[in-house]
Amino acid sequence: MGTKNSDLVANLEATPQVKSSANLLHGSVRVAQGTIELAAGDSNDDDVVMLAPIPSNATVTEIHIGSDTFGGSCTFNVGIYTSAGVVKDEDCYATAVADAAGMTDVRHEVAAIDTVGAKIHTTAGDTTDPGGYYYIAATMAAEGGTAGTMSFRIEYVVD
Repeated sequence: MGTKNSDLVANLEATPQVKSSANLLHGSVRVAQGTIELAAGDSNDDDVVMLAPIPSNATVTEIHIGSDTFGGSCTFNVGIYTSAGVVKDEDCYATAVADAAGMTDVRHEVAAIDTVGAKIHTTAGDTTDPGGYYYIAATMAAEGGTAGTMSFRIEYVVD
């Protein structure tokens, strides 16, 4: 029977010990959460709902989003924008999430399991941390056209 250590265990057992990044071990968990009332014109194809600013050095662990039925066959993508409103990756977390699906964790709907522990700037496609914030956003992917409520809860870890 073999034993395979994660990097966290290997770092602890190393001589001398190697300090693991706080976003991977013993970091501070933070939550961004809220509810947004969308007007009929806010759920049209390509409309963007900016949910929360997340520090560029944070690791996103969960993204729960729920909404009312926005009419038609409304779906939305979940991704990352810069704080200037420029899209980095519209659907890096989730693609074509159906409205009225309840408070569903969509963090890994698209993102591969090997993105666990990745800082948001890496997920956004940047090789270095630019500092500041990225916005996690829902981008409407199919026409809704009716008013409704969208709620979110984003959990992330910072050093």
